[in-house]
Amino acid sequence: MINYFYETTGYVIDEKAIGAWLERVVISEQKKLGVINYIFCDDEYLLKINQDFLNHDTYTDIISFGDCLGNIVAGDIFVSLERVSENAGYYNVKFEEELRRVVVHGVLHFCGYKDKTKEEESLMRQKENEKLKMFHVEHL
Repeated sequence: MINYFYETTGYVIDEKAIGAWLERVVISEQKKLGVINYIFCDDEYLLKINQDFLNHDTYTDIISFGDCLGNIVAGDIFVSLERVSENAGYYNVKFEEELRRVVVHGVLHFCGYKDKTKEEESLMRQKENEKLKMFHVEHL
């Protein structure tokens, strides 16, 4: 089950399409979907979480706290919609596309992918691109 919570306003998210796609992503990784909570917020909200829980004093687009057990993918994913919007402009992509990249990034972390080293980051980008194509195929 995927839940959506909003600590900010002004953004429209197609929860049904995103949820169905993320379920397919989890299955494609031979995992089972537990409970994933997406908490959509602004930069300041996520900065506070970054400071309080990770001792980082920087803005970010996503922070994920996994609660996975075995093959069950679960946890809380905090997403700054402000940061997603700014990054979309920076990368010259639509907000919806950048949002999909960020939300699948969190799920991929829960599936075991990391991005601390150059090699891990490269594999993460490859997986993000692979999973983004799954969204487009279903919605042509």
